[in-house]
Amino acid sequence: MTQETKAGELLHSTKTGRPVYRLKAEARINQPVLDAKGRRIGEVFDVFGPVAAPYASVRLREGVTEPPKEIYLGERTERRPQKRRRQKR
Repeated sequence: MTQETKAGELLHSTKTGRPVYRLKAEARINQPVLDAKGRRIGEVFDVFGPVAAPYASVRLREGVTEPPKEIYLGERTERRPQKRRRQKR
């Protein structure tokens, strides 16, 4: 896995324990979040703040105790439209 640039830096943690990062790259909700070694540590829970300098709250996976200082974003999976089903009469 290649990681070109970091996607964000740790600012602080919320009262609920979710770390907040200042983003340097575009992120989407539920997008995988990786550490510097390429391990998946969680996913983007919320994106907020100004468009020019957004922030992201990250939901950490179970077993991750310390949020990393720098994060990288995993590949986004594009959702396919669901097939329309016929309704039963």
